[in-house]
Amino acid sequence: MLGRVAHGIFWMYRYLERAENTARLLAAGQRMTLTRGKDMADQEWRSILTTLGLRQAYEACHDDYEGAQVCDFVLRSKNNPENVMAMVESARTNARACRSALTAEVWEAVNEGWMTLRDLLARPVRDSNLNTSLAAIRRESTLARGATHGSMLRNETYSFARLGTFLERADNTARILDVKYYLLLPSLSYVGTPLDTGQWDNVLRSLSAERAYRWLNSGRMDARSIADFLILDDRFPRSLVFCYSRMRQNLAELAQLHGAEGTCHEAMRAADIRLTGKTVEDIFEQGLHQFLLEFTAGNQALAGAIAEDYRFVA
Repeated sequence: MLGRVAHGIFWMYRYLERAENTARLLAAGQRMTLTRGKDMADQEWRSILTTLGLRQAYEACHDDYEGAQVCDFVLRSKNNPENVMAMVESARTNARACRSALTAEVWEAVNEGWMTLRDLLARPVRDSNLNTSLAAIRRESTLARGATHGSMLRNETYSFARLGTFLERADNTARILDVKYYLLLPSLSYVGTPLDTGQWDNVLRSLSAERAYRWLNSGRMDARSIADFLILDDRFPRSLVFCYSRMRQNLAELAQLHGAEGTCHEAMRAADIRLTGKTVEDIFEQGLHQFLLEFTAGNQALAGAIAEDYRFVA
């Protein structure tokens, strides 16, 4: 496979996953603000912008944190070059450049999703159309992923697609957990209060994890249990351990196809060492924030190693 094709597939699926994750985060934020006063609502929107790395850019354009205004900035604003519509368009551009490596079903799902969202986001986002827009983003990403599972050969293309998906998903889980834990909770005095429980519930909702977590943990809502679930539970498809187990499998398949390993396989083994055998007690003893910083740095290094080994071109 040519490096430009591998690059296009890898980033196409990263952009699709990133768009879906952003929509889920905004939807969870909106639910949270509906039951909070203005100060807490503003704090929630600030935390979302921080998670997305957009707070500085947003504050350069706006003086307050009105919900529809924040969502419009994240989803479609020209003042935000990393808006969701730009992500979907980048996914489509990469898909079009790699059409020969995709099935007709995958291309149609991506292209039709782009057309749907282009029309939905042609107008400013208001409270009245926010839920429709967020649901459409999640749906179109899900359709593209379903077309991939249902029609693609399990070959190099599929391996790069899954690598892009799970690398992006792991990064998203780590960033949400880090920002919510350290920036959203106002004070240690709130631990165990309804506010604390609500914040952790929002973390789970941001990752579509609330129902699975409650089913496994009988409604227990505390930092250690949730961190254990989101980091170390290999049954949950957005946990760090689950994402990395799938990436390890995809990289092994690529090494078998190419007859050799590269620096990305070494980086994968280093990441495994950081995760394998860990307990949530080990993580909290090290410091959750420090652990997640190291994880996101390692995740970024792994992405760079994949690009280098397989000769991605920008």
